[in-house]
Amino acid sequence: MAPAATTNNVQGDSDVGFASLNAGMLTVDRMNPETERSVPPPDDPSRRAESCTTSHMLVVNWKKTEGWSKPVIRPYGNLSLPPTASVLHYGTECFEGLKAYRGYDNKLRLFRPELNCARLRTSALRVGLPDIDPLELGKLIQSFLAVDGKRWLPDPGTFLYVRPAVIGTSAALGVTRPTEAMLFVVAVLFPQFGQSGPGLKLQCSSGQVRAWPGGFGNTKLGANYGPTLVSQENANNEGFIQVLWLFGPEDNVTEAGASNFFVILRNKESGELELVTPPLGDIILDGITRRSVLELALERFVNGSKDIGDLQQLKVCERPITMTELVLASEEGSLLEAFMTGTAFFISPVSTIQYHSVNIEIGKKDGEGRVIAPYATGLKECLKDIMYGSENHKWAQIIQE
Repeated sequence: MAPAATTNNVQGDSDVGFASLNAGMLTVDRMNPETERSVPPPDDPSRRAESCTTSHMLVVNWKKTEGWSKPVIRPYGNLSLPPTASVLHYGTECFEGLKAYRGYDNKLRLFRPELNCARLRTSALRVGLPDIDPLELGKLIQSFLAVDGKRWLPDPGTFLYVRPAVIGTSAALGVTRPTEAMLFVVAVLFPQFGQSGPGLKLQCSSGQVRAWPGGFGNTKLGANYGPTLVSQENANNEGFIQVLWLFGPEDNVTEAGASNFFVILRNKESGELELVTPPLGDIILDGITRRSVLELALERFVNGSKDIGDLQQLKVCERPITMTELVLASEEGSLLEAFMTGTAFFISPVSTIQYHSVNIEIGKKDGEGRVIAPYATGLKECLKDIMYGSENHKWAQIIQE
């Protein structure tokens, strides 16, 4: 990944110039090991609440007149912000989500972190925050995980969720680009991967849109997520896990909650199986899992690949998907699978989509009620092998602890 030398090719071009974030200036203020809280067991409620953080955090402050300060890893604690801080009034913030994996060889890995770092830079510039050198950010994330990894992620086959974020901290109510900001990184315990369930149920949006052309749906800003939470809660109350967000008069599928969306369709004219996902643009986020699924499918789920087994080869397509197409495909029996991809949900098969109060059932179930999704399962296993070190791959970045 090339350093962020200029900003004129990024939407929301920043006038602050190159951000001199410098991982070589990092200092570490470690907690006394005797005072650190214990790591909760796998079944602890705090994991399900996704609220239990590790012992430390990474913090770097920025001022327009001075640039980035020296990064510091310090004990985890609350942030101090003035009530007039830009982030609290104008939503000047962005974030990323990635995972650190404890491999079966006991090594700690990140999965394609350079893509997360580059995307955080794009998001920051879009919302008027300072520029970030993705290479330096990647080094800082590695250093942070080298401090907390051994204690908080000791068991092979498990992961930590890592959240970098940038917020505007200027203490002024003027509607202007922030002149002060903060970059921080924390890590949180999440529930671990379990067995495949009966498949996720999605409810199509009605009357609301998540993102629009010319907007910022292709960045990870909090403004993309807050306005969707009421709709998600309403869907949850009706037994659905997420909202399938539609856009336009033809009800084009965009994203499923905060995840990218895929289907496996049989082309009725050629008989080919197609792996289809909506194309990128202002509305669709360039998800790291999404990109990896597309690349793996092109590499491995083709005729003659060792990974395909008894499965039919796939044709990979990035094109618009309408609900009319999915309804018709379901009626004709050519809608074989649907699944969501993202850092949090990873690769999760979908069993039901509710559209205009009609349930579209997708795929078959096994004797225990689990959805049968051989392509989603195959892609998931390929990625897990890379993440946990069962396969040596360029996408996995080993952290020296």
